[in-house]
Amino acid sequence: MKTINFLDLKTANAQWEDELVAAASKAIRSGRYINGESVKMFEHELAQYCQTSYAIAVSNGLDALRLILRAYIELGYITPGDEVIVPSNTYIATVLAVSDNNLTPVFVEPDLATMNLDISLIEQHITSHTRAIMPVHLYGTPCWSLEMNELAKRHNLKIIEDNAQAIGATCATVGLNGTNITGGLGHAAGISFYPTKNLGALGDAGAITTNDKQLADAVRALANYGSDRRYHNIYCGFNCRMDEIQAAILSVKLKYVDSENSRRANIAEIYDKNITTSHVVKPTILHDCKQVWHQYVLQVENRDAFRSYLLDNGIETDVHYPTPPHLQPCYQRYKNNQLPKAVNLANSVVSLPISTNVGGQEALYICETINKYS
Repeated sequence: MKTINFLDLKTANAQWEDELVAAASKAIRSGRYINGESVKMFEHELAQYCQTSYAIAVSNGLDALRLILRAYIELGYITPGDEVIVPSNTYIATVLAVSDNNLTPVFVEPDLATMNLDISLIEQHITSHTRAIMPVHLYGTPCWSLEMNELAKRHNLKIIEDNAQAIGATCATVGLNGTNITGGLGHAAGISFYPTKNLGALGDAGAITTNDKQLADAVRALANYGSDRRYHNIYCGFNCRMDEIQAAILSVKLKYVDSENSRRANIAEIYDKNITTSHVVKPTILHDCKQVWHQYVLQVENRDAFRSYLLDNGIETDVHYPTPPHLQPCYQRYKNNQLPKAVNLANSVVSLPISTNVGGQEALYICETINKYS
């Protein structure tokens, strides 16, 4: 029996191998490996794609979020000790970006239908110290609504999207800038191009998108040792730059991200239509937005038994994520927070294969196998 791998990056990238090799070779031959033409070109293309005025290519998705918050501190919009509202159900990078800037994460529980931050619960957590909301478009599902727009304006809050998993997703409600694509909804967004993402580099990489020139200039300087020009450091900055080869690779793959997202949506539709057992809870397909299905995540009791059953039948799965941030050892100070929805999700979520190596027949076999589980 052939195993259906959860993820096969070699196969995923093989379809563009000739273009990727050509792009990397061109960058190598250029002789300019930091802050060269490949980075400038990718930033231009990414800003156009996300319908923002600026894109700044950086080292990874965590650094993208860290730099946004640090820039707001340098610009005087946020002060160390201030509060940032974050979802309790997210990958830890969201929270690390907050605490790394000596800011206080305020956890808000998820909407179980979307597994995203429950926007209806945000306002009750806003205090005089709240300065920002960081919605995460988890698993490729947009986290946005008219209420998010109104909260930002009513409480003078910055909205910083964690767009690590949802490039290309759209929602029916337009954001603060009149567009409806993730990465362009709020005041700024951090994006990850980790190799497993729908738009993945061949190493670590990330970006910030924004319409705010002042923020863009600050982020760009902070990412380059705090310098606005050579040997002139206006901030105590970092080295968080994207290299030329990753930028060249991403320019190639950006051309195909919409087709990749459509292919994933087709697999998600097969799962949604053909998984009929009551032993699992399927993710909600939202018909008023475009989900890009970075992950297709079920909820199931006795997860270990379920995963073992699937593996015995040649189907690999994964868990995103088994421990919520507030229960990680590094966040012991938050371990007594009462966040039962996040804990229940962490104990029950299972991600099905949805990468390039899964075709229609494989997806139907996965559905058939799941329906036989008892």
